[in-house]
Amino acid sequence: MLTAYRESGDEWRQGAALPDQVIWLDLIDPSDDECRLVESLTKIRLPTKEMLSEIEVSSRLIVERGVLYLSTPAVAKGDLDRPEISPVGFVLAPRFLVTVRYAQLASFDSIAAQVRADDTLDCSIGIFAALLEAMVDRGADMLEHLGARIDKVSKSVFHGNPSSRRHPARSTAHLRQILSGIGMNGEHLAQARDVLLGVGRLASFVGDIAQDWIPDAFRARLDAVAKDVASLNDYETHLSDKVQFLLDAVLGFISIEQNDLFKVLTIVSVIGVPPTLLAGVWGMNFKTMPELNWDWGYPLAWLAIILSTALPLLWFKRRGWL
Repeated sequence: MLTAYRESGDEWRQGAALPDQVIWLDLIDPSDDECRLVESLTKIRLPTKEMLSEIEVSSRLIVERGVLYLSTPAVAKGDLDRPEISPVGFVLAPRFLVTVRYAQLASFDSIAAQVRADDTLDCSIGIFAALLEAMVDRGADMLEHLGARIDKVSKSVFHGNPSSRRHPARSTAHLRQILSGIGMNGEHLAQARDVLLGVGRLASFVGDIAQDWIPDAFRARLDAVAKDVASLNDYETHLSDKVQFLLDAVLGFISIEQNDLFKVLTIVSVIGVPPTLLAGVWGMNFKTMPELNWDWGYPLAWLAIILSTALPLLWFKRRGWL
């Protein structure tokens, strides 16, 4: 889909050059015909999805004949509980801006509505700066949401009872659920880090390269975006450290529970040795065994077996092992 801003009709599609009033062309999952149309009107080349997905800085920040070719990952439109990352490309020239994306982006939708309502957004660099600001706001919302989720996991780990001796199966399922939640939060933090890192690079690169045609006001806005990204990166680092701490804590709880299980098995095996030994001795079929002629031999044997079981239990309990 191809949308032009500052142009209400479709007459511009039939022209040989891009009209002066069109300052932003937004392509969403464009077709080949739409790409050829934009390239013929703007005399630029459009990046492909594979090019936008490149991770090298040299492939994401390119200058050709005064036109900036930029790309970065962005948080796709949808639920913050399951965010998706999609590549987005910017072709920035002094007179126009072309964006190429393959998913709905909430930050782009908000700026599109702002362009329609605000006549002051009348230049390509202004729209570009507004898009970066909206992407930073989206990334900040994502980090705030992740921070709340991580705090919830932290409370369930340290203020609840993640392990239960009475219900080990339920305890194992609960710990597995917590561990899965920690892993998901860590994955989403990594996505937020990629988005913020890309936006910060774009703001710094454009502010340095395009100084001759960027007004001071927009250069200041790009500097503010870079500073916001730096502060959000610090917060993301704090959340990443907290996720690592929670991961270590949960793994520690799992290790403790395993040790408790092995301790119980060890105690059971030790307690079973004395009665097994006594039963084995008195189960021998020798004629000269004096216990065979005892009138109280049978109850005495049971008493000895019971005592041999109870005494180790009392000793373990006194040692605090039970």
